[in-house]
Amino acid sequence: MAGIDSTVPSPAHTVAPAPPASGTSPVPPPNAPGALLQDRLAGWVSDLTTLHELTERLARTDALTEALQELLRAGAALVGARRGLVVLEPGDGLGPDTTVGLGLARADLGHIETVPRGATSYGRILDGLPGGEGEIAQPDLFAEDGLDPRHREVAARLGYAASYTLPLCTDAADRLGAAVWLYDEPAEPTERQRHLVGLYARYAAEHLTRLVEVERTRACMATMSEELLPSRLPRVAGVQLAARHRTGPRGGGDWYDALPLPDAALGLAVGSVTGSGPSAVAAMGRLRASLRAYAVMEGEDPVAVLSDLELLLRLTEPARSATALFAYCEPALGKITLAGAGHCPPLLVGERRTEFVETSVSAPLGMLACWEAPSVELEAEAGETVLLYTDGLLHRSGDPTDRAFARLHAAAAGVPRALRHDPEAIADHVLRTVLPDGLDAADSEEDVVLLAARFE
Repeated sequence: MAGIDSTVPSPAHTVAPAPPASGTSPVPPPNAPGALLQDRLAGWVSDLTTLHELTERLARTDALTEALQELLRAGAALVGARRGLVVLEPGDGLGPDTTVGLGLARADLGHIETVPRGATSYGRILDGLPGGEGEIAQPDLFAEDGLDPRHREVAARLGYAASYTLPLCTDAADRLGAAVWLYDEPAEPTERQRHLVGLYARYAAEHLTRLVEVERTRACMATMSEELLPSRLPRVAGVQLAARHRTGPRGGGDWYDALPLPDAALGLAVGSVTGSGPSAVAAMGRLRASLRAYAVMEGEDPVAVLSDLELLLRLTEPARSATALFAYCEPALGKITLAGAGHCPPLLVGERRTEFVETSVSAPLGMLACWEAPSVELEAEAGETVLLYTDGLLHRSGDPTDRAFARLHAAAAGVPRALRHDPEAIADHVLRTVLPDGLDAADSEEDVVLLAARFE
């Protein structure tokens, strides 16, 4: 890589150089002060170009794990190593704690973690032990007299003979972690390589600090969203329930609920509040709690439940709108009465039919001065499953709306016969089919809710 390898010495001449042609300036000898200065300037430019390219690549990473892997790759190129690992342990103890390897399998990292922490270079740095104040170079591990026996055994097993370790820290924050690069043979970086990787590591620490804060915010929002949703689904005779919820990195307002009602009935609800972030999550929690109260009082009339919810939203959240769907289920009769406010139609899945439930077109809550729409009644036969979902399931697929609905219908119709008795398996199959290649688990601005109710 340019700017990394040491300068190749000029070849020795065995004959005197030819004199310059008349009318031309004489060429300075290779070891003249001007030539040395030019070589040095060329080396500096090359180094700056290399650092610029590597830091640009790091700056383009927006996920913590991706940034750690880029740090290892760039550092390995700078110090001339082939493998390495980075141990992330923020000094404030708030996490996230993780270990990422380069050229090391998960089992290899497990072997390294069996070495007593105080005997590892990263352990001395992270725990503030003597000798862990800065960089740690171990140019020949097997030549060290005091090397821990377990460390010697692991190094021989994994085939590395030297290491170079740097702390990852910033001026404004505690230590974030430590990066270790491993050499297959006894070696250590040159002074020039240490200078370059040190500059890169300082920039990387600043970038990682920002990503750590993003990761913490993401985890906090996910926890808040999950805590505001049902901790477990109720058990009601005649129906089996399953739910799936995926939260975006900023936290969103998609929610679901299932609650037992008088006379052995069951209330099912899904909804979505506009916006994202803490305010949307808080609004979602208030809306869900209010709907539960209205459902207990007048759940047999879904239109009344949503009308009350619309009035509450208009009075307490005048700048916000929401979509919602509420279904009053009588499992013993297989009867479902539902109403929707700007929400996606449910999907009925069975052996003989897979069809969207025809609901009346209505505006979302908070969009009109007064909301009201007629309810819809349907009968679910034994063995049929009703799927309630939010539009995040459609949007996250990346397809236009009509194609997304077609994909959802095909996914539900294609549930294998052996899985149709289990709503958990049905929900998983639909998610994997509508959102393939990890889209259901990937970061997205769109929340996803899927609630499955199978009638027995």
